[in-house]
Amino acid sequence: MKRRLTLYFPREAVHEPITYRLAVDFDIAAKILRAQIAPNQSGTMVVELSGDIDELAAAEAWLESQGLGLNRVPGQISIDRDRCVDCGICTSVCPSGALQCGAPAWQLTFHAQRCLVCEQCIPSCPFAAISLVLDPS
Repeated sequence: MKRRLTLYFPREAVHEPITYRLAVDFDIAAKILRAQIAPNQSGTMVVELSGDIDELAAAEAWLESQGLGLNRVPGQISIDRDRCVDCGICTSVCPSGALQCGAPAWQLTFHAQRCLVCEQCIPSCPFAAISLVLDPS
């Protein structure tokens, strides 16, 4: 099973080997999608965790016990092709390159596997063609 999380590191936790502990103690693979962490400062990291569902739950509890804030990504981005006019405005705010528009077709393409679900694209779309589809859980 996979889960995408945003981890918020307090200043005291930025030197801790978080991803190492996830792998060794919980048998969780942590794919870092984006990180903004500097020494002696608070920071954030978007990760995709993969592993057994029970181990994922235990790992999330452990992360919180280490003083990290967790934001569980609630769903996925969806593009309404009937509303989209391929203007490409959303591509300028997409930090992961999940949204692209270019030659030769000049049509918007969405690569869901690259999407961080940061939701920056939603308010940027002048035609309201982008939305967050919530998980049914």
